[in-house]
Amino acid sequence: MLFNSYTFWGFFAVVLAAYRILPHRAQNRLLLLASYVFYGTWDWRFLSLIVFSTVVDYVAGHAMVSATSTERTRKRWLILSLCTNLGLLAVFKYLGFFVESAASLLALMGFEPNLWSLRIILPVGISFYTFQTLSYTIDIYRRQLQPCDSFWDFALYVSFFPQLVAGPIERARQLLPQIVQPRVVSARDFQLGLYCILLGLFKKVVVADNMALVVNHIFSQPPGSLSALEALLGVYAFAFQIYGDFHGYSLIAQGTAFWLGVRLMDNFRHPYFATSPQDFWRRWHISLSTWLRDYLYIPLGGNRGGSVATYRNLLTTMILGGLWHGAAWTFVIWGVIHGGWLAIHRFISERRSTPSEPGWGGTAVRMFLTFQMVCVTWLFFRADSVPQALAFFGALFGSYAPSEVTVLGFGLLVFFALPMLLYEAWVERRGDLFAITTVHWGWRVALYTVIAFFLLWFPAPVPSEFIYFQF
Repeated sequence: MLFNSYTFWGFFAVVLAAYRILPHRAQNRLLLLASYVFYGTWDWRFLSLIVFSTVVDYVAGHAMVSATSTERTRKRWLILSLCTNLGLLAVFKYLGFFVESAASLLALMGFEPNLWSLRIILPVGISFYTFQTLSYTIDIYRRQLQPCDSFWDFALYVSFFPQLVAGPIERARQLLPQIVQPRVVSARDFQLGLYCILLGLFKKVVVADNMALVVNHIFSQPPGSLSALEALLGVYAFAFQIYGDFHGYSLIAQGTAFWLGVRLMDNFRHPYFATSPQDFWRRWHISLSTWLRDYLYIPLGGNRGGSVATYRNLLTTMILGGLWHGAAWTFVIWGVIHGGWLAIHRFISERRSTPSEPGWGGTAVRMFLTFQMVCVTWLFFRADSVPQALAFFGALFGSYAPSEVTVLGFGLLVFFALPMLLYEAWVERRGDLFAITTVHWGWRVALYTVIAFFLLWFPAPVPSEFIYFQF
């Protein structure tokens, strides 16, 4: 079930109607059943993976705080949780990639490998719920969290359907208390939920899906046949496709959760207004960037071991972050570029003798340069292979003669993306992601009217699946 489908909204209407009349414990059972039904519509067989991971982590969490548990025992239970979750991820997401990479390496060395090939269906959302359950057991091991008493409540934490397949990756410290305690849906929750759902649908249906038509056309062409303007159009269009697609999902997840009395974290904060790589990662996919910081970068040593160690830790974290997105060398290189960019920026910042706050002009320049760099890295994220990404990058330095395709494509880009950017600039200036809900109601009605107009008259002729479902 896709958030931008009538099937989902029919399903959610039934769940919400039953939810409003049930007591708290029955609400949790209903949400757990609904979450399993929601996930099972993709492939019911993979429900067994979620259930298996849930059972292992629930048992491990309680075993780590048992009265008879020693430090060695606690560590063994943590290792069991890590091996189970990362093992499932390795088998279903990375095994085929590693086998193919090994075969290619042996071929380069002059051997004739006859390694078996593997084609495993990737369970939707496995990277998201795996990281969510890992944070639970790691926090218990660190004595930052007490295990959940109810297995059914914990199972709902793992599988809560609004954010199950594409995040945000919620921490148990934030989400579990909202599941365990009774919830009250206020008028403010309804107001915030409506705003998130409408804006999320606009970003997905209007911006992302229309940009997908441009992106798919450009990236289906041989890079050598593209002009520099066409390649640039593909890069910019994908930047807004992936942003509208992923932020749209996160907003709809937040909105549906609001209507259930649950508050999910903000996963984006206008990332294309970032002024540095650090600022970008404080704004983009916040639930993943903070997860990597707390459970990978800091345990590796963070910035505590000197400059060289810090650069190494940044690079390692971003490489693994790239690999989290997909089992391909394009994602590894994407992570390498971001890690190197973070390290270089930190190196320069550390040696700047008198750091000062830039004026409006300096901020605009930094914003522009950061956006360009982010767009270049998206090439590796979108490309089907490293050679294609490099060929597209080379095409950016070709002829900039306009064509019918580029005039139409850039026209569509401006028509669909510019209104979103102008609105986000206003929100950014206000410093409140929900600023529109605090001003006069007339402005809210005007915004919702514009969104409804675009949704009715300018949806993409061919809807696209959410990009992050493949991760």
